[in-house]
Amino acid sequence: MAKRKRLTDRTLKALKPIAGKLYDVMDSDVRGLGVRVSETGRLTFVLVARFPGSKNPTRRALGEYGALTLEKARAKARDWLELLRKGVDPREDEDRKRIEQQRRRANSFRVVCEEYIRLAVIGPNLDEPKQRKGIETKRDLEKEFIARWGGRPITDITAHDVIAILDAAVSRGAPYQAHNLLGHVRRLFNWAIARGVYGLDRSPCDRMKPKDVIGAKAVRARVLTDPEWRAFWRATGTMPYPYGPLFRVLALTGQRKSEVAEARWREFNLDKKLLTISPERMKADAPHVVPLTDAVIAILESLPRFNRGDHLFSTTHGAKPVNGFSRGKAILDRKMLAELGELPPFVIHDIRRSVRTGLSALPVSSDVAELVIGHARPGLRRVYDQYAFESEKRRALELWGARLRDIVEPAPANVVALDEARG
Repeated sequence: MAKRKRLTDRTLKALKPIAGKLYDVMDSDVRGLGVRVSETGRLTFVLVARFPGSKNPTRRALGEYGALTLEKARAKARDWLELLRKGVDPREDEDRKRIEQQRRRANSFRVVCEEYIRLAVIGPNLDEPKQRKGIETKRDLEKEFIARWGGRPITDITAHDVIAILDAAVSRGAPYQAHNLLGHVRRLFNWAIARGVYGLDRSPCDRMKPKDVIGAKAVRARVLTDPEWRAFWRATGTMPYPYGPLFRVLALTGQRKSEVAEARWREFNLDKKLLTISPERMKADAPHVVPLTDAVIAILESLPRFNRGDHLFSTTHGAKPVNGFSRGKAILDRKMLAELGELPPFVIHDIRRSVRTGLSALPVSSDVAELVIGHARPGLRRVYDQYAFESEKRRALELWGARLRDIVEPAPANVVALDEARG
């Protein structure tokens, strides 16, 4: 019968091999735990117990002394005994845990997020993403989430992890971006749960209300003043391609940043002076026709043409649309501030709001002004009224272009307007 004594590290180190013989020394602290001493002096922890499928007690190795400490060997033996009490084979349990761990590693946040981008955000064609703002969403997911959580199992991401990223965005003065980021990551987790293949059954964003974790999304009302428009126009005139011309097209058309930045030459008919934005790139999921004024045509004719793709505004020779707007906006802010001396913060989308506000000051109906910037008509009017209002929108943009020109290039003080002279 094997010797039984309380095992200690000192005892284990004192055990000597016996030529041509294996022997066991059993632990008095944990039932069935022992150490087997080989002919070469190697010590292996074992558990002697009645395992499933065997009528008699058998010996199974727990691990070699050195790789496994005595304390951990006792803990492992106790765990195995508890599993045996429940009728579970410890070896099968370890296999299950190993497979589960492999699955968790395979379902890292990076892997799942990249599948989400490929299947739900971009789709098979990067040039025509499934989501209207697919390029921006992809960039945000990669920069904000994959960069931080990449190798972690997606099932390990917690609400605390999400909040940390949102708080960081708010701390750097980007609460609107924080709202966008929460929307991105919430849709990602909901998609992953719906797929049912990533071991995820609960989103860390559950019950996470934007108002509570970020703050109420204040309605922006910032519009550019006339002095700011003048500084804007002078600044963009000195900014190189692609940002200078891009910002000017935004100011002349009132379109969304993505609708202009991601535009392709194939969407333009320069003879008819029209830009037709496809439904996939529109928030309203309907095509949007933008009449082009002579000022916009002049900018378009000054743009380079590339042979790697047909994006108008690109830093990759037309292959991909321009991104990294924060850099271009920082240059614009710096130039405007140098002229004005003081510049209240504004974002690129405020240019669009400023154009819409400017249209209200002109003889342009509210309906036409809304159509100019791509807002869909409400309710049944959208279905039954298919009139394109192309000539009305063109007239509105011509009036706005003239008004903007008067603001940024005011007539000399000694020049009297015709109506004033007649009065």
